[in-house]
Amino acid sequence: MSEPDLLDAWLAGGAAPPRSVIKEAVKESLAALAERAPGRSVEVRIPPYAAVQCIEGPRHTRGTPPNIVETDARTWLALATGGLNWTDAVRSGTVSASGSRAPEVGALLPLR
Repeated sequence: MSEPDLLDAWLAGGAAPPRSVIKEAVKESLAALAERAPGRSVEVRIPPYAAVQCIEGPRHTRGTPPNIVETDARTWLALATGGLNWTDAVRSGTVSASGSRAPEVGALLPLR
């Protein structure tokens, strides 16, 4: 099975693909997000794989940023591919979105 097929099967409830496949997909999707909305006012974290800053506006330089989105890899990839709705993910608690600018990430999804 190809890497995209492994990811699709996982997002549909199947077995997890190798960690390297998940890591690559998370990094690529976060890079696409940063390209779509360059900036440093919101930090999107997908531990333990990657984090990126995006969305134009004031940036933070020390400590915890005021606008943070954090979730697990499976939830993030479902959001990025359109398999999960931002509002539903936030409401269910699978996505933590803190700060006034964090919800702007939801308006940028899905990425494909």
